[in-house]
Amino acid sequence: MAVEGMDRLRARFRALPKEIRQAVRDEMERAAEDYVALMRRLAPRGKSGKLAASIGWTWGDAPSGAIVVQQMYGDGPTNIDMRITIFAGSDEVFYARFVEFGTRAHALALNASVERGKRQDQGGWHPGATAQPFFFPAVRAKKRTTTRRINATAVKAARRIWGG
Repeated sequence: MAVEGMDRLRARFRALPKEIRQAVRDEMERAAEDYVALMRRLAPRGKSGKLAASIGWTWGDAPSGAIVVQQMYGDGPTNIDMRITIFAGSDEVFYARFVEFGTRAHALALNASVERGKRQDQGGWHPGATAQPFFFPAVRAKKRTTTRRINATAVKAARRIWGG
């Protein structure tokens, strides 16, 4: 005895993961853009503006030299296909973490920045820098809303497939 409509039911179950994944990916991209825009607004403006310009997002791993600020997983932490990484800094903008977290007082004698041509062999003392956080305030401000939006997007996609 065959159940009526079983083929249609199976087709809906097969379509569900693909439709939901695409809807969630699109929403994750929108959320990443929101994070980056807020972080760039909160980033302190220096003479060059390179710090704010170095803030971005990508699918998968962050570029070389960047620090990872936040990762969003749409399908579990092991699935790179559904992982967005929000980052700041680069090989050139190495100081993003120092701005975010600040530094403590430290000696300048024979600093390790020789590769960058900024050797300080005169000695001296740096009083430290006050933290000017811009990453984590943005994460705290957006995290709950982002989670809700992504969950709602998945439910909406499922309802669209099931016609409910």
